[in-house]
Amino acid sequence: TAQEAAAAADVAVVTVPLRAIDDLPAEQLAGKIVLDTNNYYFERDGRIEALDKGETTTSELVQRALPDSKIAKAFNHIFASEITSDGTPAGTPDRRALATAGDDAEAVAFVTRFYDEAGFDTVNVGPLSESWRVERDRPAYVVRQNAEELTANLAIANRLP
Repeated sequence: TAQEAAAAADVAVVTVPLRAIDDLPAEQLAGKIVLDTNNYYFERDGRIEALDKGETTTSELVQRALPDSKIAKAFNHIFASEITSDGTPAGTPDRRALATAGDDAEAVAFVTRFYDEAGFDTVNVGPLSESWRVERDRPAYVVRQNAEELTANLAIANRLP
């Protein structure tokens, strides 16, 4: 079950339709690092007014659902198949970069180490409130980019598509 998996996890990945975040096993994930890979697709999730108005982010919604967890945005702007195919050793010229965001320094540090071990550079977007910069319909979303290009794409993102 989700509860059993969460209880057994040291670190958890949350990839669910946003309508399901209130069903996440908050008690079992308390105190744990949780990687939020979610993106808002109103076609799947239904309309969420606060997201449509730019008043919150998907990661902030996950943090509210898991108030005692350490949330970091991760792996939300890369195709799943590319996670295992696009990584390269540190120092590789034009190494692909991925973004993270988080309010918890331990969670962001974990993602940074994990990305490096998986073969990616990291660009830290800042707090969860800025994680919208790397979500759907933004310049950094599902585009192969190095750290310099990702930083530039994050900077030109518009809050509302």
